[in-house]
Amino acid sequence: MTIRNIVLVHGAFTDGNVWSGVIVRLQAKGFTVTAVQLPLTSLADDVAATRRALDRQDGPVVLVGHSWGGAVIGGAGAAEKVHGLVYIAALAPDAGESVADLQRHGPESPGIRGARPDADGLLWFDPAGYGPGLAGDVAPERVGVLAATQRPIAMASFTETCKAAAWRDTPSWYLLTSDDRALAPDLQRFMATRMGARVGARLVEVASSHMVPIAHPDAVVSLIEAAAST
Repeated sequence: MTIRNIVLVHGAFTDGNVWSGVIVRLQAKGFTVTAVQLPLTSLADDVAATRRALDRQDGPVVLVGHSWGGAVIGGAGAAEKVHGLVYIAALAPDAGESVADLQRHGPESPGIRGARPDADGLLWFDPAGYGPGLAGDVAPERVGVLAATQRPIAMASFTETCKAAAWRDTPSWYLLTSDDRALAPDLQRFMATRMGARVGARLVEVASSHMVPIAHPDAVVSLIEAAAST
C-alpha cells in the first residue's frame, strides 16, 4: 500500500514555504500534501496545530518534520492516522526530555550562535548569519528572502518537556545532513540511531546544510516516498 497523504511540519526561523520545492514534486507524483503553519509560540501550541492538520486528512498519513518540526511530530504523531514519521535534519527528543536536554548527546552547533532573543523572549536569527548558519548551500537571493521572512520561536519552547515520542511506536525514517552547522551531524546520528534508523535501513545521509528541503528537495522527496511505500 502506498500512503497518499503527506503532512509537512516546518522548523524555527522559517514557515511552511520552506517545503515549496518538496510540495511541487510530491504533488506531481500524485500525493495530497498539507504544509502546517506553526505558531511557534510553544511546543504544545505547535503540536495542537499539527493535530488539527492531521484531523483534516482523509486516510493514512506520513508525517514529516524538519528541524524543530521533529519535536512537533514526535508529539503529534501518535494519532491513529499516522503510519510513518520522517525526520528531516530534525530534533527527536524522547518523552520526558526537552530539546535543550538533547544537547548533552552531541557537540554544540556553531551555526546556531546567530540566534538572538528579543525583549519578549522570542528568538530571531541574525540576517547576516542566516546563510552561514542555516543555508550555506542555498542561493544568496533565496537566503535573503528566508532571512527577511523568518518567523521567530519562543525561547521557552526549547525547555518545554515533551509529553510523547511517537517514534518509539511508529515506523520512522531520518535524513541526516552531514554539512549542517545548525544541528550537529553527530547529534543527528545519535537521534537516528536511538529511533532505530540505520544507513541503508531508514537512514539517509546527504551532504547538505540545515535547509535541505530547499537545497536538496529531491533527496527529501525520495525518503518521503520510501516511507509512504512501506
